[in-house]
Amino acid sequence: MTHLVFATNNLNKLKEVQVLIPKTIKLLSLKDIGCFEDIPETKETIEGNAFEKAQFVKTNYGYDCFADDTGLEVDALNGAPGVYSARYAGPQRDAVNNMDLLLKNLKFADSRSAQFKTVIALSLNSKLSNFTGICKGHITREKYGSKGFGYDPIFKPTGYDETFAEMDLSIKNQIGHRGKAVKQLVNFLNTLS
Repeated sequence: MTHLVFATNNLNKLKEVQVLIPKTIKLLSLKDIGCFEDIPETKETIEGNAFEKAQFVKTNYGYDCFADDTGLEVDALNGAPGVYSARYAGPQRDAVNNMDLLLKNLKFADSRSAQFKTVIALSLNSKLSNFTGICKGHITREKYGSKGFGYDPIFKPTGYDETFAEMDLSIKNQIGHRGKAVKQLVNFLNTLS
């Protein structure tokens, strides 16, 4: 069985991805490998941060690894919060504060179109690969739903009447940015076995 580390401390992400990974791969968390330090995210792009995290685990712990970085890109804000999505309202990374600031900044915006973008960087057998998933939609005027995390209560994907926070996880995984990127990762991993 192949062991692969998912470089995240976010248990919600781990749970979302675990159900999509083939049974032939044992998914390990950072806790499983004894990594309790903050992994650097110093790059100016979502892609750069994902690669930085994957390389950090490979270099410092020796495990094959994949890492993701996700950003919410809002058209009326010229792509913000983007790479700064998790710390949009400050370094405390508080989802409620982030959503409140975003809604405030969009109060008078005509366009509320946005997209979630996830990039997964894979460091496997000394090779780097990346996979990108995008989900288009718009920002609602208030929060709806209690499922999910991050900006899910204010993001309604195109063609759906519910926010991510109102959806069943199986639907979110099918249409969502992370699910799309993970499917590409899984397809790639399946070609190796």
